[in-house]
Amino acid sequence: MSANTTPRLNLSQAAELVKKHYKVTPSEIHHLPAFDDQNVYIATVEGGEYVLKIINSEDSKNPVLFELQTYAMNFLHENGLLTQTILKTTTGQDMILIDIDCGYGLQKYLVRLLTYLPGIPISKAPISPHLLYEVGQTAARVDNVLRELNHPQLSKLQRDNFKWSLSNVPILENYMHVLDGDPLQEIVQFILHQHKTNVTCKYPSFRKCLIHGDLNDLNVLVQADESRGYRVSGIIDFGDINLGYSVYELAINIMYMMHLHPNPIEVGGYVLAGWESVYALNEAERDCLFWLVLCRFCQDLVLCLSMSKCYPENKEYLLHLSKSDSLILRKLYEVGKEQVEKVWFHIDAATQFNDLK
Repeated sequence: MSANTTPRLNLSQAAELVKKHYKVTPSEIHHLPAFDDQNVYIATVEGGEYVLKIINSEDSKNPVLFELQTYAMNFLHENGLLTQTILKTTTGQDMILIDIDCGYGLQKYLVRLLTYLPGIPISKAPISPHLLYEVGQTAARVDNVLRELNHPQLSKLQRDNFKWSLSNVPILENYMHVLDGDPLQEIVQFILHQHKTNVTCKYPSFRKCLIHGDLNDLNVLVQADESRGYRVSGIIDFGDINLGYSVYELAINIMYMMHLHPNPIEVGGYVLAGWESVYALNEAERDCLFWLVLCRFCQDLVLCLSMSKCYPENKEYLLHLSKSDSLILRKLYEVGKEQVEKVWFHIDAATQFNDLK
């Protein structure tokens, strides 16, 4: 994707946009982190707080994908999950396609105004077993609700060519040159071989599901709770939503939570316990969980390294986990599947018995 497709509205442009199309007046406005899209925080004199999301001009050519994301967020919200909702335009639309000049000529960008969820990213909060359990529990609840979602264009979320899907781990072979000279290259290649020989054959036993696909350290929000430290307060960013397997959701969630704790291996046990309090894994999913977690580490490491070379201006954003990716991946590889699973499954069983709700 070209850098010239990325929206770069200044704050004055963003303020005028919401005044014109949403009839709200900003009292406070600032940029929020984003990669190839643009996010702007807006507090209004009318009393609301919102996030203005401007989609890059390339992805804006596929409005159905964003219609489905919006539909899924609303569906989760209606079923008691803490997700953002849409503020409709003055003409009653969920999103609009508008021409904006961001410095390289007029281009068409999809625009949505979402409610702002209170809280901080879980990456900024102290991590406890209770919080990890709740994160796993929340992830499973999200998928349980999404199983009931129906939409005439749901098949559009199959996204067979989506490179971040754990089904597409083999495409990492095309990017292995970014690890040339790095000892991790051999480890990554070993994990890709394990995926090919020990995971793909289990696909028929995995349970299909519409998944969020990116419950990472920035997309899970938490708030302070007097009785229990911190609690989950919201789930954001449905940009990776896709039809996959529910065990992928769990593996992705475990991988990102591992970055937040000094004992990353233990993290998997508490997240797994929360997940299984809602939706127990079957035998095949349980057997493949270790390799799927490692595959997500490989995706994050390899794909982000590759993208950082294409988008040097976003290098810090893309590589904020790369150092810990390397350290944790190496540790998991060295400890091995049997010993890691022993820790995970022991914590899972003990936590279920002690009722860590």
